[in-house]
Amino acid sequence: MRYLCMIFATDEQMSVLSPDEMRDFVNAHLDYDDQLRASGHFVESEGLEAASTATVVRVRNGRLSVTDGPFVETNEQLGGFFLVEAASDEEALRLAAGIPSARLGSIEVRPVVVWDDKP
Repeated sequence: MRYLCMIFATDEQMSVLSPDEMRDFVNAHLDYDDQLRASGHFVESEGLEAASTATVVRVRNGRLSVTDGPFVETNEQLGGFFLVEAASDEEALRLAAGIPSARLGSIEVRPVVVWDDKP
């Protein structure tokens, strides 16, 4: 089963990293990609630009609304994700715990819906 591991952190949590530490932090994520590939758990991972670059699209009563900026009222921002293949919830949580961002922010883990047939 596939699990989406979403990386959340605040600007404050990320601002403590010097440029060299940030480079090492990014490289640690890339190294973890390689570990997941080697173990057969890797599906995909990507980092995201800052939440300030987000655009939110909503359609209400047939009317389009486009808003700049993040859509949630929180100081934590979605910074990236790992999509992993795991045999169980427990294994997915173990894999998420290995994501270097878990040491600064938090990782939300969700199973991906499997559609046998379109509803």
